[in-house]
Amino acid sequence: MRVIAGRYKGRRLQSPSWTGLRPTSDRLKESLFAILTPAIEGARVLDGFAGSGAFGIEALSRGAAEVTFIDADRRALGLVRANLDHCGIADGYAMIRDEFAGALARLPAQRQFDLILLDPPYDVADLDGVLRAAAARLADDGMVVLEHGKRRPAPLCAGAVPLARQVTAGGSTLTIYRRAAQAAPAVTEDV
Repeated sequence: MRVIAGRYKGRRLQSPSWTGLRPTSDRLKESLFAILTPAIEGARVLDGFAGSGAFGIEALSRGAAEVTFIDADRRALGLVRANLDHCGIADGYAMIRDEFAGALARLPAQRQFDLILLDPPYDVADLDGVLRAAAARLADDGMVVLEHGKRRPAPLCAGAVPLARQVTAGGSTLTIYRRAAQAAPAVTEDV
């Protein structure tokens, strides 16, 4: 696992040493960030279910203004911190150890994000609840990205935010929801 582009390009990130955490493949991450490039510069990003922190670190590398990492597992946040340190990232981020909905509830009510990146366990029971909580914190013209198993269909909306695009690689799918003034038809593709 590595940082694909930007200021920290080529830096290797540590992967988890315990079971139950599934890192996003570099191929899928590269496809995602090719799509997100116009939205990253100066963005306020939330990396929910942060795991190794690969999504959020890639966003920081590409010019995000700030990233908030959320994970309930202390080992995961320790891994995020180790990866941030390895890249030499000393500021521009916050870390919250809590369940996703609980972490959002602890943030100030007016706190919103331009980009919310979610990589929950593929068997998470309340995917709709996770998406509704994320959508409630989404800024105007913002996006929610959900990584999930391709065999588990994603909801058509994240709260009131419609599905805009899906990208599948291997056994994973990225579903992108976008809050936009002009709604466009959803796009589905394999990479």
